[in-house]
Amino acid sequence: MKMHGLGNDFVVIDQRDGDAVVNAALAKALGDRHRGVGFDQLAVLTTPVDADIALTFYNSDGSTAGACGNATRCIAQFEMTRRGTDALTLKTERGTLQAVQAREGLVSVNMGDPMLDWADVPLASEMDTLQLPITGDPTATGMGNPHCTFFVDDAEDIDLETLGAHYEIHPLFPQRTNVQFASLIGPNHLRMRVWERGVGVTLASGSSSCATAVAAARKGLTERKVAIDLDGGRIDIDWRDDGVWMTGPTAHVFSGHLTPAFLASI
Repeated sequence: MKMHGLGNDFVVIDQRDGDAVVNAALAKALGDRHRGVGFDQLAVLTTPVDADIALTFYNSDGSTAGACGNATRCIAQFEMTRRGTDALTLKTERGTLQAVQAREGLVSVNMGDPMLDWADVPLASEMDTLQLPITGDPTATGMGNPHCTFFVDDAEDIDLETLGAHYEIHPLFPQRTNVQFASLIGPNHLRMRVWERGVGVTLASGSSSCATAVAAARKGLTERKVAIDLDGGRIDIDWRDDGVWMTGPTAHVFSGHLTPAFLASI
């Protein structure tokens, strides 16, 4: 299946009734927008024993991703519709997440508590995650994957490709990092642009939105409930006592089959 959340696009392989072998080579081949299908992330859907469904994520470069908020939300919508239910549990590397139907056809997912300790993000050494020793004083947050958030005067005026690529591989982040640039455009309202590790510039990122909202609240820029305008549209984040809830739209574009010839070429 091909899906997207605010233009952050995915291929979803449903392994529950098949024997497809998904690995880094397949993920990279599928992620090629000219010779494959093209995506920001690949999600593999399986059946666990202790949740409704399980998800494993890959980036378009073949590397794994511990969390992918927009894909989680899209797949939750698909599966809730298929089951005729309004709630679902999803097992990911991040943990077991809860999804529910929200207002006006939107879907909410609890992405879990943010990881605020340096070792959990993770960072290369002990330090204050609120203000990293990097020009611009960014904040580090773990959401099952690492994030580095810069607050700037105008997110539109950032060379995202150059700076995102630079900070993704900063030595403070041993697992590389997602990079966000955000600016405050109103009370509890942020404009954010994102560079995803293993992918590049994306139109949206659910986990990056969660990390940015957490960082903004920690810095006193906003309250814990915010709206974020991404390149692909708006997402709402609410950092509650039980975790960071993300609410936004979903889209299922098409379903199809990979040909034997394509699989044999990998």
